[in-house]
Amino acid sequence: MSEAGNNPAPEKARGGYRVLARKYRPSNFSELIGQEPMVRTLTNAFSTGRVAQAWMLTGVRGVGKTTTARILARALNYKTAEIDRPSVDLSVPGEHCQAIMEGRHVDVIEMDAASHTGIDDIRDIIDRVRYAPVSARYKVYIIDEVHMLSTQAFNGLLKTLEEPPPHVKFIFATTEIRKVPITVLSRCQRFDLRRIDAAMIKADLKRIAGLEQIEAEDDALAMVARAAEGSMRDAQSIFDQAIAHSAGNVTAEAVRAMLGLADRARIVDLFEHIMRGDIASALQGLRALYDVGADPAAVLTDLAEFTHLVTRLRFVPGAADDAALSEDERTRGLEFSRTLSVRVLSRAWQMLLKGIPEVQSSNRPVSAAEMVLIRLAHAADLPTLDEALKSLENGQPAPGAAVRANGAPAGGGNGGAAMATASVRMPVTPGGGQTMRLVEPVQSPAFVPAPEPAQEQQSVPVKSLADIIALADQNRDIAFKVQIKRYVRPVSFEPGRIDVTLTEDAPKMLLNEMTSKLRAWTGRSWLVSLSKEEGGQTMAEVETTRREIAFSDARADPAVAAILARFPGAKIIDVRIPDAPNEESEDADQPIEPASDATSIFEKDQTMKDLLGLMGKAKEMQAKFQSMQEEIANLEATGQAGGGLVNVTLTGKFEMKVLKIDPSLFKEDEVEILEDLILAAHNDAKVKVEQIMQEKTKALTAGLPLPPGMKLPF
Repeated sequence: MSEAGNNPAPEKARGGYRVLARKYRPSNFSELIGQEPMVRTLTNAFSTGRVAQAWMLTGVRGVGKTTTARILARALNYKTAEIDRPSVDLSVPGEHCQAIMEGRHVDVIEMDAASHTGIDDIRDIIDRVRYAPVSARYKVYIIDEVHMLSTQAFNGLLKTLEEPPPHVKFIFATTEIRKVPITVLSRCQRFDLRRIDAAMIKADLKRIAGLEQIEAEDDALAMVARAAEGSMRDAQSIFDQAIAHSAGNVTAEAVRAMLGLADRARIVDLFEHIMRGDIASALQGLRALYDVGADPAAVLTDLAEFTHLVTRLRFVPGAADDAALSEDERTRGLEFSRTLSVRVLSRAWQMLLKGIPEVQSSNRPVSAAEMVLIRLAHAADLPTLDEALKSLENGQPAPGAAVRANGAPAGGGNGGAAMATASVRMPVTPGGGQTMRLVEPVQSPAFVPAPEPAQEQQSVPVKSLADIIALADQNRDIAFKVQIKRYVRPVSFEPGRIDVTLTEDAPKMLLNEMTSKLRAWTGRSWLVSLSKEEGGQTMAEVETTRREIAFSDARADPAVAAILARFPGAKIIDVRIPDAPNEESEDADQPIEPASDATSIFEKDQTMKDLLGLMGKAKEMQAKFQSMQEEIANLEATGQAGGGLVNVTLTGKFEMKVLKIDPSLFKEDEVEILEDLILAAHNDAKVKVEQIMQEKTKALTAGLPLPPGMKLPF
């Protein structure tokens, strides 16, 4: 409806042209399109007197946020000779309606937050809300694009928004609701304006065309509605441009040329060429669309939309009743949905989504689009991963394998039966491309030559857990090696079969992991089973037993016992025996019994005898150090300062023994000087004590200083 009482004639009388988006802007709630839930809520609120203090309108561009705000302001200030209260029934224009809808009413203040973002603009609003409206019932503040306000502006508005004067109402509009602070949203009644359905847009455009006395084809209106993407304002602007472009007779061809769109019928034909594998016809169709002005990226976008439509029709056949669809799209889309498999459609969809940005960023868009179509025709019928793996295991060619022009398998070879399928295929056209499979393959029995026996891989013998650990070392699988040592108890080892038991804390998948790793490492299949018999010790327990036996033998050795007795507190950390037997022998899994030979292994080791000699020398050195420490502790050294006026004597333990001060230094005003002299004398004595220590230590160590970190105990 027009703002001037739904009659376009006055516009011509004024001599000025107004665009359709302004001329047919809704002026009351009944003219709003596609926003029935919001209208119902506001109607009930006004009829029951539950009128909010603030509203938040959100939605995409062109769905009517600002228009709704003006209609709401008009409803709040509605007044006629018979009605003097807020009302949603605005069929009869009120005193303030015309001025409000034209945006010139003194009590309805519209502010664009994009250009008034600061706290100063909000302070101006806060200062003015105290004053009563001039002529209307309410002073209404409409703030468009409210998400553009700064954080300080939002914070300054909170208190007034929470408790506004009774004569003030706030209406906010935004396209970015997530950028509005939650503290503001919680103080408003929120309405989400929905995208307008394409069928509604088409119907309204048809109404406008009748009022404007314009001839418009249904397909042209459907194209405009689809291009608007749910925005009524965009649809009216595009339609306005189409009227000017076609000189009053809006045709589908004119709209298509104006928007750079592809013919929907040609898009469906192009889709069919691709599905048939007719690359020559597909490229010819793309070139024809490009020659008439279609953007290659727009062609791929339309192909993606039609692919989505076919997939949707496969599961929701009722979607074909969409008024925005052409008859060709509706009927042929249903046919494709009954024949094409979901796998084919999904792959085509993903390849188109990837190809669209490639075309948009290419400096040769049409060439890039042609390559996308070629890839699509050849790759869309490739087998899935499951099909390929299954075919490889069965020794059969993968379904959908590429076929040469002469029909021979592309992989080469001279024999081998092809897999028989129950697939339904479209006829192959002379384009040289591959035909897409329309339904999923159903394998039927077919003769397949038995594969030639492969030469058996030389297997690695595995006779004990030590062999498994050795394989883990060779393959650098440390984690598996640790698991075998800790959790596996051997029961029996046979060629191709291992029986074990596991500890209680063993991983659940350890047996499966053993089977797979042994198969990979040895080149043969293994059966690793869990036995009910009691297994032997784990490798970790075997190593612990060996260690305990070695430590026990070491403690029983007379030489080691003498060392431990001579050095109280000493502990055996490890036992290493030269030329020890290999731990990974065939009987490595069996516990080690203590040696029966009464002769100590340590008595046979010359290294141990040398160690005992060194220990004796160390003992003598320790006694000499102790004697030197006693001697140093009793020595004295005297340091001087002030020309002998202050003398400090220190012991070898750096303890002050004597302090001598000349009486001439006892003056009240020279206390600090005396303290400095005492400290200097003390330092001099300390240096002398350290020099004596160094001389005695060098004499004891044959001129060598003490090792780094080693010092006397004082």
